[in-house]
Amino acid sequence: MDNRKRLPIGVDNFEKIYQERLYYVDKTSFIKELLVNWSEVSLFTRPRRFGKSLNMSMLRAFFEVGRDASVFDGLAILEEKELCEKYMGRFPVIFISLKDVDGFTYEDAIESMGFMIEEAARRLQFLLESPKLSMNDKKAYTQLLDGNITPGNQRRSLKTLSELLYKHYDQKVIILIDEYDVPLDKAHVNGYYPQMVSHIRSFFGNTLKTNEYMFMAVITGCLRVAKESIFTGLNNFKVHTITDRIYEEYFGFTDNEVKDMLSYYGLSNLHETVKQWYDGYHFGCQNVYCPWDVINYVGDHLFDMEAPAKMYWINTSGNAIVRQLLQYADESMKKEIEQLVAGEAVIKEIRQELTYADLDVGAAKDSESARLNLWSVLFTTGYLTMTEMSADGRHYKLRIPNREVRQIFVWQIQDWMREVLFYGNTERMLQFCEAVLSGNEVLFENMFNMYLQETISIRDTAVAFDMKENYFHGMLVGLLRGKGDWIVESNAESGAGYADIVIESMSQKTGCVIEVKYAHDGNLDLGCRNALEQIHKRDYTLRLRDDGMKKIHVYGVACYKKSCKVAHEDM
Repeated sequence: MDNRKRLPIGVDNFEKIYQERLYYVDKTSFIKELLVNWSEVSLFTRPRRFGKSLNMSMLRAFFEVGRDASVFDGLAILEEKELCEKYMGRFPVIFISLKDVDGFTYEDAIESMGFMIEEAARRLQFLLESPKLSMNDKKAYTQLLDGNITPGNQRRSLKTLSELLYKHYDQKVIILIDEYDVPLDKAHVNGYYPQMVSHIRSFFGNTLKTNEYMFMAVITGCLRVAKESIFTGLNNFKVHTITDRIYEEYFGFTDNEVKDMLSYYGLSNLHETVKQWYDGYHFGCQNVYCPWDVINYVGDHLFDMEAPAKMYWINTSGNAIVRQLLQYADESMKKEIEQLVAGEAVIKEIRQELTYADLDVGAAKDSESARLNLWSVLFTTGYLTMTEMSADGRHYKLRIPNREVRQIFVWQIQDWMREVLFYGNTERMLQFCEAVLSGNEVLFENMFNMYLQETISIRDTAVAFDMKENYFHGMLVGLLRGKGDWIVESNAESGAGYADIVIESMSQKTGCVIEVKYAHDGNLDLGCRNALEQIHKRDYTLRLRDDGMKKIHVYGVACYKKSCKVAHEDM
């Protein structure tokens, strides 16, 4: 029987990790750093799935009165005996997460926020029996147990709970607010951003500004929303972003932590693959991996040693910011995107304080400024990482961190091309498809070259060879699937292998086989010859012959950067 600890896939509750004997990468020294570098209000901004919620749960487990101290057995923080004696289990704690505050309308979002406050209040029902609270205090508390509390009561809710807890314990309160920017993101998407900004500004103002019952507050989120937008008047406020060296190792896994995990599960041989796919993020001066990816990858390999690397991060949230960058990209930005996907870097001025209104390129009066702000969001949300910073701290050298995020860019580029270039001009797309079906290789080649010139390509630099070839393969499939009265299959089994693209038109009894090659040395003629030789050697037309196709066209397509050549044979 395997006695190794199970992986904490999807678990962001610190105590549950201990209770269920799950694997834990020890980040408890974060508690010491937080106290040594104490600030009344601390905001930590990190990309999604980098352990923010788990760290917040850990803080709650450490500070809150009545918690089980044994959950920290064997962890680094217990070596700090004086600190533990002074702070461990000594504070009332208010913990809320705003990640589920959502709605298509402002009213819907306010309702969901009311339920979130009700949930936080219900965990403190011992206040109803407290001899230290007056009847008016208890009345104020019971109002928070109603999920339909008014927006005004919502804004004062955490200040009210702070006061009541202080009276009960005679001790100041620690407030933990996770995913603070999610309601603003949802409001931006659904069109009620100004109303939500006003509500959240008042909520944070009442909670954090001149709250005499608060010892400390810790807040987490992905985006650093401009101070004048949300945190107006908060002079007790310290922001820790991904560019700061302090706390650099506490969100994400370091290389040594990943090596330890792989060794524990007997998977040390996979280190290089894990590094290529999930490392590359740069916080302060520390290189870190995305924890969500590493844990899921290890989990897959415990059941299947041949499991390929996957894009786990893409499934945890939408990737609308990449699509927005593509949608509003001018020619200069398209070239920069090509550089990034090719593994190169771009230098950009980065603003770490933004409002969501700054990102609305289509509606902005200064669309160029809004377009440039997209780079800042790509950086702060983890799609790009920093390799160098200018002396003035404004300009950063940015790159895509790893193969997973690079593939996200490629997928989004392909989706954008299908929607804008392929399906946006149906007549031209049908003309292209007809050229392929009729054996008109000259028109096929000319039109495919036109598409390549108009799109964002993968350039011949650091990208893996198979990725470049797959990119052009995917682009062709996207074009050819625009015609609805034929069958288009990618990587179709036929003969002694798998043809890149097989097409069957049952109405015309005509079939096509297309093999795509990337001419890494620029020799397009050789690439075409190699493609045709592969079709014949592996007999890729067998399937079409078996299906009764009367006419068969085979194509060898060679691509290099933004150029292609097409060779054709009529079978």
